[in-house]
Amino acid sequence: MCFSPEASFAGGAIISTIGVMTITKVHKPSQIIFASIPLFFGLQQIAEGFLWLAILNPEYLFLKKFSTYFFLIMADFIWPTMIPLAVLFMEENKKKRKILWVLLGMGILLSCYYLFCLISFDVTPIITGFHIQYNNTFPRPLGYFVFAVYMIVTITPLFMSNIKRTKVLGSLMFLSCLITGIFFTQYLLSVWCFFAALISGVIFWILRDSKRKFKFDKLLLLKKKA
Repeated sequence: MCFSPEASFAGGAIISTIGVMTITKVHKPSQIIFASIPLFFGLQQIAEGFLWLAILNPEYLFLKKFSTYFFLIMADFIWPTMIPLAVLFMEENKKKRKILWVLLGMGILLSCYYLFCLISFDVTPIITGFHIQYNNTFPRPLGYFVFAVYMIVTITPLFMSNIKRTKVLGSLMFLSCLITGIFFTQYLLSVWCFFAALISGVIFWILRDSKRKFKFDKLLLLKKKA
């Protein structure tokens, strides 16, 4: 994330709290993965806070490798699979589910690719200005293609869903990625994950209204039976 370890810890704590609150809005088992997204983002930001400390202070050096790979495993391995899976679980439209299965398959393959890269190649996080840059030796020729697939599997499912307001979440995620790509190209992973973490708070809004609608529909059904 940008700015400082304090900002990372503060952002992570706020998003984690929202994440816990979001989980309380779950009223169907199919919503659990989707509801967990803000909490995961919050933990990711806290991990980057520890990485700031490890880079800036030699006495915290022992945290550097763990916090680096915790952040990258979340960003590169978990998100490409978790987001399409979360939307797939909630989606009831059969045609859209078929497309979401394809996106999930792409996400799983991408997660496996990133896991291979994280195991096989070096990653060196450095602070430049007020940002963390994750320098790596991943295969360069595949870079743009892999990034395009990443965007497809993490953002497209939100536009596919029939769940109310997920398109708003998808639009915000895409806009934040576009802004990050234009103004923070070298720090894309760190800065975009920060924006995405903040935006994930929208999930609380989505599930809160979904729960209200669920209770309202259930009440109407009981009235009809009566």
